[in-house]
Amino acid sequence: MIYETLLMNGYGLYVWSAFAFTILSFISLYVVVKAQYTKEKNKFIVKFGTLNPEKSAFAKSQSINREILSNTSNI
Repeated sequence: MIYETLLMNGYGLYVWSAFAFTILSFISLYVVVKAQYTKEKNKFIVKFGTLNPEKSAFAKSQSINREILSNTSNI
């Protein structure tokens, strides 16, 4: 019974290889994106470190940042 399910009337090799390819693609995509995120996060921390109050107030006063922040609150 299990063997017949795995074979899927002769299409099992195609189906299971497609599942394996998809899972491996998702895993590799996750690993790449996570590595890029960590790299960019570390670059941000090195460049900006901690954001002092003056820089924070300046960032909030910029019109583009206000627009971005106002759009995120609507979500």
